[in-house]
Amino acid sequence: MTGGWAAKEFTEKGLKTLVLERGREVKHIQDYPTMHKAPWEFKYRKMDDPKVKEEYPIQSRKYNFSEASKHFFVKDTEHPYEHPEDKPYLWFRGYQTGGRSMLWGRGSYRWSDYEFDVHSTDGHGVDWPFRYKDIAPWYDYVERFIGVSGSKEGLKQFPDGQFLEPIELNCVEQEVKSRLEAHYPDRKLIPNRIAHLTKVEPGQFKGRSQCQNRNLCHRGCPFGAYFSSNSSTLPAAAETGNLTMVHHAIVESILYDANKDRATGVRVIDANSREVTEYKAKVIFLCASTIPSTAILMRSTSNRFPNGLGNTSGVLGHYLMDHHKAVGGRGRFEGMLDKTYSGFRPGATAIPRFVNLETKEKTFSRGYGIWGGASRSGLNMNQAGIGADLKKRITQQGPWTVGLAAYGACIPYYENRIELDPEKKDDWGLPLVKITAEFKENEFAMRKHMEEQIREILEVMGLSDIRTYANTPVHGDSVHEMGTARMGRDPETSFLNEYNQSHEVPNLFVTDGSAMTSSGHMSPSLTYMALTARACDYAVKQMKSNNF
Repeated sequence: MTGGWAAKEFTEKGLKTLVLERGREVKHIQDYPTMHKAPWEFKYRKMDDPKVKEEYPIQSRKYNFSEASKHFFVKDTEHPYEHPEDKPYLWFRGYQTGGRSMLWGRGSYRWSDYEFDVHSTDGHGVDWPFRYKDIAPWYDYVERFIGVSGSKEGLKQFPDGQFLEPIELNCVEQEVKSRLEAHYPDRKLIPNRIAHLTKVEPGQFKGRSQCQNRNLCHRGCPFGAYFSSNSSTLPAAAETGNLTMVHHAIVESILYDANKDRATGVRVIDANSREVTEYKAKVIFLCASTIPSTAILMRSTSNRFPNGLGNTSGVLGHYLMDHHKAVGGRGRFEGMLDKTYSGFRPGATAIPRFVNLETKEKTFSRGYGIWGGASRSGLNMNQAGIGADLKKRITQQGPWTVGLAAYGACIPYYENRIELDPEKKDDWGLPLVKITAEFKENEFAMRKHMEEQIREILEVMGLSDIRTYANTPVHGDSVHEMGTARMGRDPETSFLNEYNQSHEVPNLFVTDGSAMTSSGHMSPSLTYMALTARACDYAVKQMKSNNF
């Protein structure tokens, strides 16, 4: 996602730009083989046979993995990694043009100063080297291009943006919204903010069209309504004539010249032929996602940087974060059986953060948000009966239910880390990555609060048959890994400065999740994109000043 933005920004500013993609080429529309298939056109009706789970034991655990989308996920058997037996880690990956922008949930949220100023309130981690006002113009810039649907709510902790019209709440959501907001003066239920074109406006890349409410997003969206690098940023970059893209290009390391004190290029292994090539460049942006970018930096050693390029501070690989989830609840809504909806919305509702704002909780720091929605259970074709009574029952929808689930922030812990195995190698001769991460006391205290509040909210909504759950959280499950090459003010405690620039190697930038100083509680993808656009603008100005 950030690589696409870096390509767009540099090429549009007139710079010849090389994009290295470790996976295969996927062309927008042309390479979406399942985009229009009906369920009965799949051999197993989208349910995979046991062989698939043997090849994809991790990837198949993701909600959007199926016979319809598995071609956008890696085979775990071909891309192993390590973790301690008592600390499982779920690493979800897509190696192709656009990477995981083909698979993301599209949640597009501006972080507020409740996230960027968090260090000053609880002392965990290090301080962000900027505040919301510094990045707000870049949120504007990115939102106008990608297209974000949402409603303006005037919430300090959930800043408004440059929104397209929101995806409409259904009748039950409107009703439970009124009950919730009548009871709580500090809580709102609002349409979720997602990167879908509900309306095509000037500024979006040509060829994109309005969302069709198919909710088949992870097969590849032929309409381009769902934002991905493939439908937007990369085509925009290619249109300039300044883009060169090489596929099956595994970056082994970054080349460094100690005399110039600059990175000079990258060493690349062809994934198919194993041939090694070196590319030279004036500026390098790492956008491979948190774990691969960190591994590349760790493999880039020299006399000056024996522990990884730019890693005199020793923070590289540490402070790995992810959001913790698997806390939620559901209840039945009585009534409105004469109403239903058409289509399959790609988004539902959000209840923005309401904890640890002005009033602080005693048992945990930082915050969480709640997402969910209302739906009717479908037709039940398996009912027993006979004659007219059976015909009537199997053609009627079931009751309405409301489901909610929470996502919470994670403290940056030094012990949560990425390492390279000194002995075990992958098929390309690169050290296997070992990931060690766990949630701790603060997160578990927060999870207790999450479940209590979800139950209370469902009761306030007037639901019956309420059930809540709090399952064991697993790092990586949210696919929001961040923090292993963090930004900061002090080069002794951080890897990057306020512009995502290495403190020690001036022409090296990292703008994916590894740059994040803290995790926030919302999807970080919009922030990644805004930081990338901002860093590109800064890098080009530095190049024009001959600082590289």
